[in-house]
Amino acid sequence: MRSSLTLTLLFLLLNSFAVATPAIVPAPPSLSAKAWLLIDHNSGRVLVEHNSHQRVEPASLTKMMTAYVVLYAMRNGGISAEDMVRVSEKAWRMKGSRMFIEVNSLVSVDELLKGMIIQSGNDASVALAEHVAGNEGAFVDLMNQHARSLGMAETNFTNSTGWPDAEHYTTPHDLAILSRALIRDFPDHYTWHRIKEYTYNNIRQFNRNRLLWLDDKVDGIKTGHTESAGYCLVASAKKDDMRLISVILGTDSDNARASNSRKLLNYGFRFYETFLLHRANEPLENMRIWKGENETVPLGLQEDLYITIPHGQRKKVTANMTVEAMLVAPAKKGQTYGSVNVMLGEEKLSQQSLVALEDVPEGGLWRKMVDNIKLMFN
Repeated sequence: MRSSLTLTLLFLLLNSFAVATPAIVPAPPSLSAKAWLLIDHNSGRVLVEHNSHQRVEPASLTKMMTAYVVLYAMRNGGISAEDMVRVSEKAWRMKGSRMFIEVNSLVSVDELLKGMIIQSGNDASVALAEHVAGNEGAFVDLMNQHARSLGMAETNFTNSTGWPDAEHYTTPHDLAILSRALIRDFPDHYTWHRIKEYTYNNIRQFNRNRLLWLDDKVDGIKTGHTESAGYCLVASAKKDDMRLISVILGTDSDNARASNSRKLLNYGFRFYETFLLHRANEPLENMRIWKGENETVPLGLQEDLYITIPHGQRKKVTANMTVEAMLVAPAKKGQTYGSVNVMLGEEKLSQQSLVALEDVPEGGLWRKMVDNIKLMFN
């Protein structure tokens, strides 16, 4: 048996804004690309998409996952930024974009990361892969494991650089998942994606993301290009408290990928807004729990609840929660007892599990006996 309760806290927040006006959202811009997607970083709502689940060649967008795996290894103590990496002949011989590291030289992980993120160095990517996993093949296994754990079900990697391979593929949808994870999980290193130039070995190279010079809101993420993939760009921009991610794949020029990305980002900022509805780990309701050491258990969310809607539509947002009619101890922190649903008219914006925010152990014999008696008459 389940009962439905109104989330008073959410309605108070929503009703504090101006009266809603009719949503006027024009059709998305027409783009000259093979596939694209626009998503809000915080809420995860897809605002625009075209062929978003189409298999594509990621080219150097692959290095987003290479960076993710390296940063994950750093965070978990497997390697450190100060590690000195001896450059192998394989890394040194890499073609395409390079940071120009010399064979047998020692280069720090920190320098290699900058060479990969800012200069898109294939040589840096291979050197990092070998340092983390011993060889590039083992590193690719890690890339695919992380892809699966992030929910990138439409992706398979065969190398760390994005070098063309028939079995090396992804989709705009999966690239958006990876982008959100990179920004969320490694915010400090994510700031490196906005650095416009980097000099190594007295060779000065510029970030290939043209939007860094054209739009102050843009702070990443990665370009990619091969003859078969075309010109690609995953961009992210932040305006006030709203962050958008655009994925553009398969344009015919550097200018085209930049202009198409700007069109998507400007469309999102112009016609949509994102706001925080409720923070994670803050109680939404204190529910009666039977036969426990405490009489109530706080219920809330495990993740911040953001919603993205057309401008002027906050009054049309409704929220409610369903919760089990009777809660009985013991309760474990994180245990699910219901769900929170947020709607915009007939459209479901979000659904999150409603969980216990703290443990409630079983009560003693006296508490259980008293509650059993109460339940007989409840």
